[in-house]
Amino acid sequence: MPSEMFSPAQTAAALPYLALAREIELLLHDSTVQVPPRLVQALHGGGSLFVMPAADSRVAITKLISFVASNSARGLPTIQGDIVVFDVATGQRLCLLDGPTVTARRTAAVSLLAAQHLAPRRQHADPGPMLIVGAGVQGRAHLEAFHAGLGVQEVGIASRSPGSALALVQHAQSLGMRAFAVEDPNAVLADFSWVVSATPAQAVALTASPRADAFVAAVGAFTPRMVEWSAEVCQTLARTGSLVVDTRDADYEAGDLLQAGVAVHALPTLKDVLVQSHLGCQRSSPLGHGSGPVFFKSCGWAGWDLAAARCVLALTGRTVQA
Repeated sequence: MPSEMFSPAQTAAALPYLALAREIELLLHDSTVQVPPRLVQALHGGGSLFVMPAADSRVAITKLISFVASNSARGLPTIQGDIVVFDVATGQRLCLLDGPTVTARRTAAVSLLAAQHLAPRRQHADPGPMLIVGAGVQGRAHLEAFHAGLGVQEVGIASRSPGSALALVQHAQSLGMRAFAVEDPNAVLADFSWVVSATPAQAVALTASPRADAFVAAVGAFTPRMVEWSAEVCQTLARTGSLVVDTRDADYEAGDLLQAGVAVHALPTLKDVLVQSHLGCQRSSPLGHGSGPVFFKSCGWAGWDLAAARCVLALTGRTVQA
């Protein structure tokens, strides 16, 4: 079978959010999955090169991407690169996926999966308004994922760039959503039951606390030095809310929480919560406090990219050796 290179549009088409979220859940229950620590090589000028392998019993991937935060000022993507997908049995390269597209969609799908399992049940029955802080690639992906997967119909967009906020508002409206720009997210944070922070995470952007019934997906900061949420808010959430991290890699990557002095290693992971749910345990058991906001901290993991590769192979009818 010849290897195929997927364009950004083809990669996106093969990764519908609901199917991808389901594949991510299946992967978390797959005992054959192996994900070594990712290699992060600092680059001159402040950028980083990420090398992220992962494999299960049938498929192996290596993600190779660069991250340059200052690229937004150059009119270039902050994340660039590719994901190579291999057949484990034969070593054959099956396809090459667009790295930024996979990163955006699998990150949003992880947040969607977390929201499906962690958010209060009443929010699923009557999804309230959503606030997105950061109108870049991740902001757009999360808007699409929460609209498609949770039925969110109203969204406020906050961005340092009025043009970017307007563009995302217009995209939301093209999906049939009610959308508007927000000048100061901290002033209106208490009005939203869904919150996504997807800023460049080079400085604190959020200093107000979410409301008690909110679900927050914090995805912008994925290294120890990056930060979106103030230390005071993170410390308050650690005392009164429910904090969950995507994987144990967050123990040394969750910049917001680490800089606030939160004991990240003691927090449950998404897998912990899913296992508890599968065993029929109550929501308060895996999440601890349960009385305040749910704060889901996502830092990224090559396992999510492996799930994306599995989803692409399944939806495009490609098979691998048993």
